[in-house]
Amino acid sequence: MAEIRFDGKVAVVTGAGAGLGREYALLLGSRGAKVVVNDLGGHFDGEGQSTKAADVVVEEIKALGGIAVPNYNSVTDGDKIIETAINNFGRVDIVINNAGILRDKSFANISEKDWDLIQDVHVKGSFKTTQAAWPYFKKQKYGRIILTASNSGIYGNFGQANYSSAKLGLVGLANTLAIEGGKYKIHCNVIVPTAASRLTEGILPDIMFQQLKPKLIAPVVAYLCHESCQDNGSIIESAAGWATKIHFVRGKGAVLRKSLDENDIKPEVVRDKWQRITDMSKAKRFNAIQEASGNLLEIIEGLQDGTQGDSEFEDTFKFGSKDLILYSLGIGASVTHKPDMRYLYENHEDFGPFPTYFVLPGLLLSMGSTLVASALKHTQVDFTNILHGEQYLEILSDLPKNGELTTKGEVFDIMDKKSGAAVVTNCNSYDQSGNLIVKNQSTTFVVGAGNFGGKKDPKSGVVPILKNPNRKPDKSVIYKTSLDQAALYRLSGDLNPLHIDPNMAVMAGFKVPILHGLCSLGFSVRAVLNTYAGNDASQFKAVKVRFSNPVLPGQSLRVDMWCNKNEKRIYFRTVVIENNKEVISGAYVDLKNIVAAKL
Repeated sequence: MAEIRFDGKVAVVTGAGAGLGREYALLLGSRGAKVVVNDLGGHFDGEGQSTKAADVVVEEIKALGGIAVPNYNSVTDGDKIIETAINNFGRVDIVINNAGILRDKSFANISEKDWDLIQDVHVKGSFKTTQAAWPYFKKQKYGRIILTASNSGIYGNFGQANYSSAKLGLVGLANTLAIEGGKYKIHCNVIVPTAASRLTEGILPDIMFQQLKPKLIAPVVAYLCHESCQDNGSIIESAAGWATKIHFVRGKGAVLRKSLDENDIKPEVVRDKWQRITDMSKAKRFNAIQEASGNLLEIIEGLQDGTQGDSEFEDTFKFGSKDLILYSLGIGASVTHKPDMRYLYENHEDFGPFPTYFVLPGLLLSMGSTLVASALKHTQVDFTNILHGEQYLEILSDLPKNGELTTKGEVFDIMDKKSGAAVVTNCNSYDQSGNLIVKNQSTTFVVGAGNFGGKKDPKSGVVPILKNPNRKPDKSVIYKTSLDQAALYRLSGDLNPLHIDPNMAVMAGFKVPILHGLCSLGFSVRAVLNTYAGNDASQFKAVKVRFSNPVLPGQSLRVDMWCNKNEKRIYFRTVVIENNKEVISGAYVDLKNIVAAKL
C-alpha cells in the first residue's frame, strides 16, 4: 500500500493547539508537511489569549522529526496567519479551517456579542484565512481547503442558534469555493466531525466522550487534503473511526398550476397537494445550481406548451434477470420446452424478457396509487369491487434485459356502464434517457359505480377489441396451469389477495382464489409466439385482450388462433377446457414478422 505523504507541501491548521486541530497538525507533520500551528490560546468561549497551546504542538511535531512554526493570531486576522507560512516556508498548499469557539445560550438569551463572536470566529475567520491563501493557490494552480461544519448546523441543536447558523453557513461558503476554485485545481471540502475536545468536555456523556477521539478523524481530513483526493465540494461526516458523505437532495415536488397564468394557483391547491410537495421518496441530488434551475425550466416550458411538466401518478420500476425469469415461470415457461430456455437462463445466448412482462410497470403504478380511484369521486374503489376488463400492451423499442423505467399514468376515459364504471388508464414507461419504451392501456370495471350520468361509449384513442374471424381456428394450443400458478405468478408483483387468500376471494364473490387475468394473458401470448414467431420475443409488437371469465389455478387453457399474414396480426381467444368458457375474447397480437411454428 503506497503511503500518503505531504513532502514539499505547507499546511496551515487553525485552532491547532488542542483537540482536532492538534491531531491534524501532528499527522500532517509526521507525513512530511511543513506546518503552521495557529492557536490564539484562549478559552473555549473566545476570551483570553496565550502562546502556550501553539508552542506545545510545534514542539511535539519537531520531536517527531517534523517541521513546524507557531502562529498566535486570531483567525479574523487570517492574512497574518498565511503571512507566517509565506515568510517561513515560501508557499502554502493546505488550509484547514478548524478554529472555533462556543457561546451556547437559548435563542431568546443570545446577546449580540454572543452572535457576533461566533460568526466572526467560524465564518469570518474561515473567510479571511482562506481568502489570504487564495492568490497563492491560484498562482500555483493547486490548493486544498477544509472548512469545519457541525451536526448542529446540519440538524440544529438546542442552545446553539448562533453556532449552528455559522456552521451551516460554512457549507454554503464551501460550495461556492469549490465552484470558483475548480479550474485552478483548488479543492474545497467540508468536514463534519464529532470528537471529544475542550469544547465538548462536560457536554457529551462520559462513554461517548472517551470513544470520540480526535485522532480517529485526522486520517479522513488528511486524505481530503492530499493531491490524490479529487473530491471537491463534498461534505464528509466522521466520528469514532467511521466516515460518510452528506449531501442535500430535492424532492420531485408537484406542479401547482396548469398554465402560466399567475392567478392559476391557490392556497387550496397547495393544501391538496401538500403530501406530494413534501414526499421525498423520489428525491434527487442536483450537483449545480444550473442543473436545479434547468429542472425548473422544464416545468415552466411544460406549462407553456400545455404538457404541464408534471405527472400526478408516476412510479419507478426496477428489474433484472431474476425478475424476468420469475415472471416467465409464472406464465408457464418450462425447461422441458427447449425454446423457453431463452427466458429462463440468464446466460443463454438469446436471454431476454418475455414481452408481456412489461404489463407490470403500468399495473404496479395503478396498484400502488389512487389512479383509478381518482376518476370516481362518487364511490369507494378497492379490490373487492374492481375487475380487470381489458388490456393493451405495446412495445416501442428493443426489450431491455434489466434497468429502471419511469412510468407515468393518467386517467384517459370514463364510461358509465350502468352496472359499473369503466375507467381507462394510460401508463407510459420511459427509460433513463427519457425514451418511451412501453405503452399500457387498461380498462378497469368498477362494480356498482355506474349510473352517474356519464357517457356509454369510449372516446377516440381507446384501443378497441376485435372480433375473431368467422372460421375454424388455424391453430390451437393447450396449456395446463398448475394449482400453484397464482401463488407463483403473484411474486412478480401482482399481490392482490384475491388470487391466494380464500377469505378475500369469497368477499369478492368467488368460491376460491382465481388466477390473475394477466397470467392467462401471458399463457396466451406464449402460444402465439411459439406458433407464429418462432418463440422470438423481438417479433412482438402489441397485444390487446378482453378478460371475459375467471380461470381457476389447475385448469387447462386452449388458445385458438387465426393468422392474418397481410396484417401480421394473430387473432386469438382463450377457452377453459374444463367448462368450455371463453376467458379471453376479441384478442389479437401484432407481430413484426410471421415465422414457422415451434410447438
